Order: sequence, then structure tokens, then C-alpha cells
Amino acid sequence: MSVFVVETCMVKPEKQERFRSLMQRVVKYKGENPELFKEVKSWKLFRKMFGGIAGAYVSMWEFENMADLEKCWAKEEKDERFTELHRELLQLIDPTTFSMRLWNSVM
Repeated sequence: MSVFVVETCMVKPEKQERFRSLMQRVVKYKGENPELFKEVKSWKLFRKMFGGIAGAYVSMWEFENMADLEKCWAKEEKDERFTELHRELLQLIDPTTFSMRLWNSVM
């Protein structure tokens, strides 16, 4: 059964455009480096319209199992360019709104 990493955050109001640009770079990097993301079954980025904190972004990464998640994260940590993209992303969000949850599918 699948494992999902679900991250939620608010982007600082003055950083919205930079965030969208950065996420486009992440998508491009992901496409150009398939070996780095081989274990990722799917990835989606959403924006909340209603409920909870409206306007928050939700990122969902799907993996086959925990072993694949750990393997992917280990590769990402060693990849300097991905690490730099992640650092840039962290500068754009309000850290008090960040949460990461791990879900597993039951059916």
C-alpha cells in the first residue's frame, strides 16, 4: 500500500510570484533528473480554497512504501541542486505554518 508525505505551508504574501517560479523550476528539475525521483509514484501541489488555512499550499508525494521514501530522501540529501532548491523554498514560507505528515493508504 502507498505511503504519502503531505506538506502544508503558507507562502509569505510578498513571495507568491517567486514561489510559483521556484515550483516550476522544481518540476523542470524533477523531469530532467528522473533517476533522483525514481521512487516517487506521484507528486501533486494543491492550494486550499476553503477550510483550514485558506490559501495554504499542500504538496503530496506518493511512494510505494517507506523503504522507497527513505531511498528517495537519501538521494535528495546528496543532490546539491535539489538541496539548494529546497533551501530557497524554505525562505519563501512562513515557518510557523509548515507541517509535514505521513499517511499510508488502507484500501
